[in-house]
Amino acid sequence: MTPQQRLAEAFIALSGGTTEGALDIPVTLSVLADRTPSLLGARAAAVVFAAERDEVLQVTGSSLEVYRLEYDAAGWREGPGHDCHHRDAPPGGRTALDGRPARQRWPHYAPRALELGYTSVAALPLRDQTRTSGALVLLSDRQSPLFPAALALAQTMADFTAVILRRAQEAHRSQTLISDLERALATRVIVEQAKGIISTCRSLPMDDAFALLRKHARTHQRRVHDVARDIVEGRGTPELTGPPPKLPPRQSGCACEQEGTERTHR
Repeated sequence: MTPQQRLAEAFIALSGGTTEGALDIPVTLSVLADRTPSLLGARAAAVVFAAERDEVLQVTGSSLEVYRLEYDAAGWREGPGHDCHHRDAPPGGRTALDGRPARQRWPHYAPRALELGYTSVAALPLRDQTRTSGALVLLSDRQSPLFPAALALAQTMADFTAVILRRAQEAHRSQTLISDLERALATRVIVEQAKGIISTCRSLPMDDAFALLRKHARTHQRRVHDVARDIVEGRGTPELTGPPPKLPPRQSGCACEQEGTERTHR
């Protein structure tokens, strides 16, 4: 397989390929971390990602040791991935891990990375048109240096991944909104049906029927929708669906009128 074919397959895998359903974010991040080392000539790669600033950071790596390195770096709040994600440093440039700047800036990260055999690192932001949601971290040694052309391609892959993930999140939010609206509409329909049944059974205007329904729900500490569903499904209570209460028989007149009638007869 040619390098061009491998690159094309990587982009197809990042986009979700031919799988149906919603894009799996952890799988997409793993594809990016696993495929970039061989495509770009790096020794290892990791990805840090958070859909929103207040969400839990997701970390993945091309190996377990790299995953642990980046996971710990998130707790230390240091390292190229953290800095790139939070825009504390310009992305894309290679940094020597055994140099004094790296040791001063990343007192925990740089020694750990050196112990694992990595001598340089570069971080590329996962960015779309509105924000930076994470970073692609490339680790190398003296036998696998990171060249400018490889870093440019890495940035393209990181940007592509960020856009794909953003669109997947927007599609998920849209689907959630549609589901919420459908549930709200179904609830409204059931309540309207219950109001009609109460109105017919109790000979009440629709507004009064709803007031009776709501009062019953509050008295019994139930949701209006649940009471309405019982009514529609034929499980209504006589208080709501029984015949209207009979009024007491009306008397022909008050006591003073009867007394006046008796006086007339006398």
